[in-house]
Amino acid sequence: MEIVEKKEALKGGEFLIRHSEAPDVFIPEDFSEEQRMMAQACQDFLQTEIFPHIDKMEDVHSGFMIELLDKAGQLGLLGISVPEEYGGLGMSFNTSMLVADALGAGGSFSTAYGAHTGIGILPILYYGTEEQKRKYLPKLVSGEWKASYCLTEPDAGSDANSGKTKARLSEDGKYYLINGQKMWITNAGFADLFIVFAKIDDDKNLSAFIVERSFGGITMNDEEKKLGIKGSSTRQVFFNDCKVPVENMLSTRGNGFKIAVNILNIGRIKLAAAAIGACKYVINLATNYANERKQFGKTIASFGAIKHKIGEMAALTYATESAAYRAGQCIEDKINALIAEGMEEAQAKLKGVEQFAIECAIMKVHSSEVLDYVVDEGLQIYGGMGFSEEAPMARAYRDCRITRIYEGTNEINRMLLVGMLLKRALSGELNLLAPAMEVAKELTSVPSFTPIDTSLLFAEEKEVMKGLKKAVLMVAGKAAQTFGPSLEEQQEIIMHVADMIIETYIAESTLLRTEKLVQQRGQEACQQHINMARLYLNRAVDKVAYHGKEAINSFATGDEQKVMLMGLRRFTKMNPINATAIRRQVADYVIAQNRYPF
Repeated sequence: MEIVEKKEALKGGEFLIRHSEAPDVFIPEDFSEEQRMMAQACQDFLQTEIFPHIDKMEDVHSGFMIELLDKAGQLGLLGISVPEEYGGLGMSFNTSMLVADALGAGGSFSTAYGAHTGIGILPILYYGTEEQKRKYLPKLVSGEWKASYCLTEPDAGSDANSGKTKARLSEDGKYYLINGQKMWITNAGFADLFIVFAKIDDDKNLSAFIVERSFGGITMNDEEKKLGIKGSSTRQVFFNDCKVPVENMLSTRGNGFKIAVNILNIGRIKLAAAAIGACKYVINLATNYANERKQFGKTIASFGAIKHKIGEMAALTYATESAAYRAGQCIEDKINALIAEGMEEAQAKLKGVEQFAIECAIMKVHSSEVLDYVVDEGLQIYGGMGFSEEAPMARAYRDCRITRIYEGTNEINRMLLVGMLLKRALSGELNLLAPAMEVAKELTSVPSFTPIDTSLLFAEEKEVMKGLKKAVLMVAGKAAQTFGPSLEEQQEIIMHVADMIIETYIAESTLLRTEKLVQQRGQEACQQHINMARLYLNRAVDKVAYHGKEAINSFATGDEQKVMLMGLRRFTKMNPINATAIRRQVADYVIAQNRYPF
């Protein structure tokens, strides 16, 4: 299969069938001095306002979270991407990603902040009328008002559109009376404003409403007793004939589900950014501890088993960061292109994110699972102290677990990303069919042995990447052909295909970032970046091979199965590397810096 190279911007999901060039991708090192100063302001906020008072923040009844959000508002942190005309800073999408990253180590605060600035503010920013924006956004951006988002119900979690909360127009036509129950509502305990989803009468689809606490008819259960993020307010919210003025409907009747989906896409990639910040923080803590803790007369950082953990934690975090900001800038570029074509800014932002909903789902799944790994290994490095509430790892361990659940469970996101790819292929938006057919032909052809110019950086690795993409197209294409529309019922197969796609995107993003860095700084200065890129690719190849085999064995039999498994081995072939030695080099560098230094 020859993947045609084009110069126009990549579409969402198109990375599977197109090459990307390193100079064309955004990498974290491309951030401007102004953007870096914004990130530093966020880190200073954590150091001065949160870390010294972590126990106070963890007491959800203390009111301290409200104080923190007030201070964040005073610093302008609540309106990063809100236009200046509504009191915000009007910064780019990738800048808002960077801020989420910088605040990601804030635990409960990161959750409260994300709910307020993301699913709380953005529905009004993107779907509100001009009057609604001018009325509510300045108060939310300043922190005078706090926002919450009421979607989930006891019987409507992943299947959000099945919610039973009802809205009924009053006899005089001036109000909607909302009745129903919402649960797992972040910031509910102190929110002044709720974005509430309900069905009007017997509508099939949800509508959305801007509901002020002062409207009345709102009661709540006590704070939930949660495993982690204990300092964030999470309560059940009950609406009992809550009178909402008709002008407070958000967008149009029946458009609520679309609002929820689009806002959650943004939430997913912002969650990925926050997870990156949390990973870096945990690596710093674990490395500090490993450099101080002595056993058998040596610091534990000198032991190979600890180096394995630190090297792996660093490489996974580096890879996740590479992919997240690549995707973030793709969204930003699409937004700017749509605005240049004449689209209204709010609509352009929605369409830009929607175009890369696949990548948003990829990043949500990958980042949350990397964070889980990093925190688990960080706790292990602490040993017995890691299990103590006196050390920071216990809290980090509890806090990170929610990331695989909220913003759509990882299982749902895996199924969504595959479903979106296939839907775009069937609609003709993505030309996946022709490349998949080429791969199918290649299975019965004699492999070509074109010599590779090994003098070029990553020449071999780029050939491996082509193979990984072929493996995805082979398995996904054959599964779609075998099951047709009923493929959505084969959830195990879909999740294997999703993992193949995820690993391919992350590995390619890591190679592209590293290649661009080498072009900017030279190979010698980037040796550890090169090491991490190769480490991740080695891992990705093994995972694609595993998930491909599991998927193939789930639906193929006989000669077809044998041919596909042979093809999978061909497409997941990579020259051996000494991963132990490479990982140790990365770890030694991190240990010497006593922090995550990339």
